[in-house]
Amino acid sequence: MACVLQIGAGGVGGVVAHKMAQNREVFSRIILASRTLDKCKVIADSIKQKGLGEIEIDCVDADSVESMVALIEKYKPKLVVNVALPYQDLSIMEACLRTKTHYLDTANYEHPDSAHFEYKEQWAYDTRYKEAGIFGLLGSGFDPGVTNVFCAYAQKHYFDEIHSIDILDCNAGDHGYAFATNFNPEINLREVSSKARFWVKDENLAQNTDLKKDTIYRKFEREEKHFSLEANTQDLKNEDYFGGQWQDIAPLALMKEWDYPEVGVKNSYLLYHEELESLVRNIKGLKRIRFFMTFGESYLTHMKCLENVGLLRVDEIEHNGQKIVPIQVLKTLLPDPASLASRTKGQTNIGCFIKGLKDGKDRTIYIYNICDHEACYKEVNAQGVSYTTGVPAMIGAKLILEGKWGIGVAKIPNNADNSDMPQGGEFQGIDSHNGGGVWNMEQNDPDPFMSELNKQGLPYVVCEIDSKGERKVLEDGRK
Repeated sequence: MACVLQIGAGGVGGVVAHKMAQNREVFSRIILASRTLDKCKVIADSIKQKGLGEIEIDCVDADSVESMVALIEKYKPKLVVNVALPYQDLSIMEACLRTKTHYLDTANYEHPDSAHFEYKEQWAYDTRYKEAGIFGLLGSGFDPGVTNVFCAYAQKHYFDEIHSIDILDCNAGDHGYAFATNFNPEINLREVSSKARFWVKDENLAQNTDLKKDTIYRKFEREEKHFSLEANTQDLKNEDYFGGQWQDIAPLALMKEWDYPEVGVKNSYLLYHEELESLVRNIKGLKRIRFFMTFGESYLTHMKCLENVGLLRVDEIEHNGQKIVPIQVLKTLLPDPASLASRTKGQTNIGCFIKGLKDGKDRTIYIYNICDHEACYKEVNAQGVSYTTGVPAMIGAKLILEGKWGIGVAKIPNNADNSDMPQGGEFQGIDSHNGGGVWNMEQNDPDPFMSELNKQGLPYVVCEIDSKGERKVLEDGRK
């Protein structure tokens, strides 16, 4: 049906390529490109061995717009699927703009020299994508991605107004090592060690009375360090945003125990995560939104030790006459996340706990997915964290190629005040060019995406929770 160019051959990239190859009626030609051709070959060989046909591979420097443009012009794909590093989002987006090619990614842009990430630099492409008649889909992973769609689905089918959202991300897998990260160590550790923040519009919800202070990560906390901490971990402030306020919290300072269905009770820590930035703008009636991720004592203790000795630093230092970045050295020392796939056992549980009103009455809905690490490895040679990111990327691409999302397809209007948007993003969320522009996941009709989750290996469950805390299953895609 269509030619697709995929950039990135890491753990997530392997999942995306395998899942596209499973859907040949849509992805008739698949080109996989990376800086490292050997990684592409491993994935291509696995796809062939599993009886899923052949894919083409090529080499590219995704940091170079010119290199990306040349690759796109060589193959003339209908869509570029970006599962490279978040640092490379803008160069790939620019190449798609110059070649008038549709674009999809799984994570928002992050500057390589600062542990800070936001959508504004990508939203700034909206006007130019509209004028070029192309569609850019941002954040088509799980979180961001599926979690955004869960919220849009709840808004469409279960609420008149949504007042609060807690996004809950649990990885209960065990890889057997004392310390490792389940995706790119540099990205993972920068994200987790950054200050937490949540958005709130109602002062009564700002107190976070359901949370308690961490006692594990701060066990080895000291006021003084032998180096300067990166500002994004320490510069705590309250910042006005979209009629409410971002409130900053020190990294991993607040947590709660959450009972994840079929997984159990886990310590869940308040973090900042990128989907909050767009959901604040697109969910009607929202008064508070937060993001939580689970961490065990071993992970937190190792991470604090690494922070204390300076190995989480993102600035350049001099070592034996050479410039190095400590966190990049740490990345080299830690296991490749892809190597964890065959070792990891257990499950992930990621979902959205949502409160609001329906027909004038309070309502609580919990939508989640459970994914098994060993089943993922058996299917696509990956662990569950890569799988839960890669499958949604393929689904987003599939919907674009099938014409269910993208050009010529109606979007969900948000009637947002865009006065705070960057130049070029003033009309983001406004469908003025037949579906063209840059869009977040929740701005598209959630129904076809939710349907595909059940078909492609990530079935969802919808529960209603009553005032006594009892759960009633309303939908179960596993049945």
